[in-house]
Amino acid sequence: MITPKPGSILLGTTRPAELREWYRRALAPAHEGEGAIDLGGFLLVIDQRDDVDTKNDEPGRMILNFHVDDFDAVETQLRAAGVDWLFPVSDRPNGRFGTFADPDGNYLQIIQLNETHRPLPHA
Repeated sequence: MITPKPGSILLGTTRPAELREWYRRALAPAHEGEGAIDLGGFLLVIDQRDDVDTKNDEPGRMILNFHVDDFDAVETQLRAAGVDWLFPVSDRPNGRFGTFADPDGNYLQIIQLNETHRPLPHA
């Protein structure tokens, strides 16, 4: 059996330029140019859509998680970009979590898993 590997996500919005700039500023400050934003080998494609509302009214349905090795550094980067946490950053039994939202109301999380909860690398 083949397990497909996710390579990108399409984020539909009514305001692609604003959302693209927010993602670039918050998560990929070194990114330049147009096209997909490379988030560590996973591509974020932001596209104008007429079949979506300006705000996501079910943001908990799908949360985009970013696994990080240095939570404090990423938290500082996000705060500098103007991100506000939806819930207080929390230490849980399996790691440290922080949840925030983009301008369209989509939820995102940064996660630093404890050593015992990190998946084993693929051979």
